[in-house]
Amino acid sequence: MKIKNILITGSICFLFLVGCTNIDENVYDKYSADDFYGSAQGADVALASVYAQVGGNWDGVGYAGADRGWYDLNCFSSDEQVIPHRTTGDWELDFARLYKHEWLPTDSFINNTWKWLYKSIFNANLAVNQLEKSNAEPSKIAEAKVLRAFFYYLLIDDFGDVPFYTDNNITVDQIPQSSRKEVYTFIVKELTDNVPLLSGTKGGNYYGRFNKWAGYTLLAKVYLNAQVYTGTPEWDKCLAACNKVSEGGYSLHSGAANASSPMGNKYYELFGDVLPDDETILSIFVTANVVSRNIFTIRSLNGPDAKALFGSSGWNGTIVPEDFFLKYADQDIRKKQFRFGDQGGGVNYAVKVASLDNPGAAPQAGVRDTKFYPVTPMDGGGASNDFPIYRYADVLLMKAECNVRLGNATTAKPFIDLVRQRAGLGVLAANPTLDDIYNERGFELNWEGHRRQDMIRFDKFLLANNFRGVSAGYRKLFPIPTAALDANKGLKQNTGY
Repeated sequence: MKIKNILITGSICFLFLVGCTNIDENVYDKYSADDFYGSAQGADVALASVYAQVGGNWDGVGYAGADRGWYDLNCFSSDEQVIPHRTTGDWELDFARLYKHEWLPTDSFINNTWKWLYKSIFNANLAVNQLEKSNAEPSKIAEAKVLRAFFYYLLIDDFGDVPFYTDNNITVDQIPQSSRKEVYTFIVKELTDNVPLLSGTKGGNYYGRFNKWAGYTLLAKVYLNAQVYTGTPEWDKCLAACNKVSEGGYSLHSGAANASSPMGNKYYELFGDVLPDDETILSIFVTANVVSRNIFTIRSLNGPDAKALFGSSGWNGTIVPEDFFLKYADQDIRKKQFRFGDQGGGVNYAVKVASLDNPGAAPQAGVRDTKFYPVTPMDGGGASNDFPIYRYADVLLMKAECNVRLGNATTAKPFIDLVRQRAGLGVLAANPTLDDIYNERGFELNWEGHRRQDMIRFDKFLLANNFRGVSAGYRKLFPIPTAALDANKGLKQNTGY
C-alpha cells in the first residue's frame, strides 16, 4: 500500500473545509484564515495546492507523468527518446520536430510548460503569503519558498530571461522580465536561506515533499549548471551541497538479482511503486486516475506487446534512438529495460529507424523502454509507478563531475565506480574523464528528466545526429511562447526566434 502524502491529505482537508454549507446553524466559534494557516493542518493545506502541480496529468500539467509538458519538452529534445511519426499515419510530427530541434514558439509543449510553471509559481506565491501572514512554523514557510525556487529554476533552465514576480498582486502584462542571472541569484539566496530550515525527516509524511536533503540536492543542481546560467562555474559550491545531501544517510539501492522483478534485479524497484528511501531523495507520488499518472512504458510499447505483458494495450509511441541504445554494454543490468528484436507473438522491434517524419518509421521500428514497468492500479491511460525527481546516484555522479572539473579526478573515481558496480560493470580502468561521467549519467538517469540539461552543460546538445545536422546555438533555449508575448508586450523573445 502506498504512503499517503501531502497531496491526498491536503485534498481531504479542503473537502472538509467546503463541506459545511448550512448557514442557518449557530456559529459558536470561528477559525480565521490566519489562525488556520498558522496551524499544522492549515499549513499543509497551503502547501498541498503547490505540490498538486508537481504530479503529472493531461494538458501538459506536471513535472512528469503525462504528455506534452515539461518532461516531453526536455526529454524529446535530447538524444535519449523520441516519438516518430509512423508510416501507418500514427503520431503527429510535433514529437519528431522536438528531436530534430525544429520547435516553434507556438508549439503546445512550449506553451504548456510555460503555463504550468507560472501557475505553480502563482500557487507558491500564494502559499508563502498565507503562511507568512499567519506566522506559520518556519519550516513550512521555508518549504513553500523552496518549492517556488524549484519552479523558477526549471524556468530559467528552459527559457533564460523570464518574467519574475513574488507577489500575486500584479497583472500579467505588468510582470517585468528579469535576466537569467538575476533569477539565478534569487534562487540561490532562497535556497541557502531556507533549506537549512526544512525538516530532516525521510519518508512518511515527507514522502514526495521537499525535506532538507531534497533541498540540498536542488541547490546542488542549481550550482551544477551555474556556468550555463551566469557564465561563472560553482563546482566547489555544488560539491559542498552534495556533501550536505550525504549527511542524510543515503546509499545506492541494491542491484542484486531478484526473480520477482520483471527485469530480474532489485535495481528496478527504484522505478516501481513506493520508491525505496535508501536512494530516493524526492519523488512524485502516483496512483493512476487518482493522483497523477505514469505513462512512459505504456506510451512506448506496441499494443499487442503491452497487452501480452500486463493486460493493457500500449500506445506504440516512444522509442530509444539507436545511437543511445548501442552505448550500453551487454552486461549492464540497466540494458534490461530495453525491448528490441523478436518478442514473440508477431512483435519484432527493429533497432534501426530509417525515418522520423517523412515518410516516418515502420510500426515496429525502434527500441522500446520498460524502465517504469507498470504497477497497479493501471490501465491504458497510465500506471501507478512513482517518479524519482532526485536520486542519490545523481548526487554521486555530481560529486564525480565536480571533482573532475576541479582537477581531482582521483577523488572522483570512487563515486562513478560505485554507480558502475551496482550496474554490474567493472570499475574504470583509469581516472574518469568528463566523457566518462557524461556517458554514465546517460546510462543511469535516462528517461528521468536530466538529459537535455546534461547535454547542454557538456557541450553535446547541438551536435548532429542521424536525423539532423548541427543545431544553431540559440536552440539551447526554448522560445518564449507566442501567447505569453501577446499577453505581456514588455517581454523580449529569445534570440533566434
